[in-house]
Amino acid sequence: MALLFVAGDQGIKEKDLAELLEIDSAALRQNIEELKVKLITDADSGIQLAEYNSLYKLITKSEFSELLTKYFKSGLGSKLSQAALEVLSIIAYRQPITRIEIDEIRGVQSSGSLNTLLMRKLIKENGKKDVPGHPNLYVVTDEFFDYFGIKSLEELPEIENFEDVSDMGDIDGES
Repeated sequence: MALLFVAGDQGIKEKDLAELLEIDSAALRQNIEELKVKLITDADSGIQLAEYNSLYKLITKSEFSELLTKYFKSGLGSKLSQAALEVLSIIAYRQPITRIEIDEIRGVQSSGSLNTLLMRKLIKENGKKDVPGHPNLYVVTDEFFDYFGIKSLEELPEIENFEDVSDMGDIDGES
């Protein structure tokens, strides 16, 4: 099943799957049928095995279509925009930080990106800054670490490792 999961939407052809598993086609078909039955009868499983012209892939069960539609409409299934990634990286490197401080770093208003990141639970409000107006302070969440596959902020690249575009000169190579 791990191979089918990794293959994703492309699936795996029967011939290739048999070769990878080092079994003959008859044994593969028997294993495939057993897996189909196991997934269909498992009420806790949201997936099933589908076969399309000797191509196998995992798909979601149709009874979950309403829930999955709700998920994708929420925006949780979409990639982050460039602006949201910029805001997220500023928060990760400078946390705790306020929206106004983020806006000053970026040079543009960031409230839309902040709302997206809050909705996706990649950041959270973490107290108020002790200045007039007491603006919210933002920090990254456990979901941030999960999303990027890291365990701590120490795993982020050092900022010094990034090239400063202003030091690179113009397109013609002149400074």
